[in-house]
Amino acid sequence: MTSQFPQFFDTRAFGRVLDSAFNDVVAAYGLTLELIFLPVLKALLAMEQLLLWLPWWAVLIGFSAFAWLASRSAKIMATVALLIFLIGVIGVWEQAMATVALMLVSTLMAVFLGLPIGVLMSRSNRVQGIALPVLDIMQTMPIFVYLIPFVMLFGPGKIPALLATIVFAIPPVIRLTNLGIRQVDVEIVEASRAFGASPMQVLTTVQAPLALPAILAGINQTTMMALSMVVIASMIGAGGLGYQVLQGIQRLEISRGLFAGLGIVFLAIIFDRIAQAYGKRMQKTLKLGA
Repeated sequence: MTSQFPQFFDTRAFGRVLDSAFNDVVAAYGLTLELIFLPVLKALLAMEQLLLWLPWWAVLIGFSAFAWLASRSAKIMATVALLIFLIGVIGVWEQAMATVALMLVSTLMAVFLGLPIGVLMSRSNRVQGIALPVLDIMQTMPIFVYLIPFVMLFGPGKIPALLATIVFAIPPVIRLTNLGIRQVDVEIVEASRAFGASPMQVLTTVQAPLALPAILAGINQTTMMALSMVVIASMIGAGGLGYQVLQGIQRLEISRGLFAGLGIVFLAIIFDRIAQAYGKRMQKTLKLGA
């Protein structure tokens, strides 16, 4: 008979207190939080409706034009156009547009929140010391754990899926923004200060441009992590391609899961190629400017 580990801490009592406290928070502030995030929900629904309203060829041209502007490469533009076309061919167009809307909104919010936090970390060792363990927890904690409070606060739907995606996807852009700025040559920073540049001018004209490759790499990783959340987010009402994969599992329909999985792969390749090409082009531009 194996011996049991001695109980030093009453986890059941703590769990009851924690659950009761969170239930009180939900009862007191749930409606207020829903009203706060209502504009975000409207923006997400508006983007989804716009993508579904546009003709397929307009979406294809739009993605192709964006790929050309980011890469200046006919090969990448043709690849993006082909993959967008294949998404329609395999019959997952509507679901893919819903996934794109969720991914774009969550990525934009993650970048909007993550960049300032990364800059703040790069300027303070104390902030970095506090933030790094938090980021470690965010990246290692199973996603289902922090789905629970979001679903309790907002109920199943797009908002908890969006928030869970942001929490899951935001660490790379924070980490790489901090790392990129910290790796800027100290002598270059000191030289700019010697010429009378203010801290904000040093950040915007010296540190941010030189750290741009690392920042763009962080944005790319954040985009990929947001896309990887679509299957899990579908379990709480996000819809899109992830829901098709989930239905394939529930109904044991290999074809449904396969086509939805291919749609996710195509989207991942599209956004990865665009982000990488833009990062390489900006890096070349910076080297030429130097």
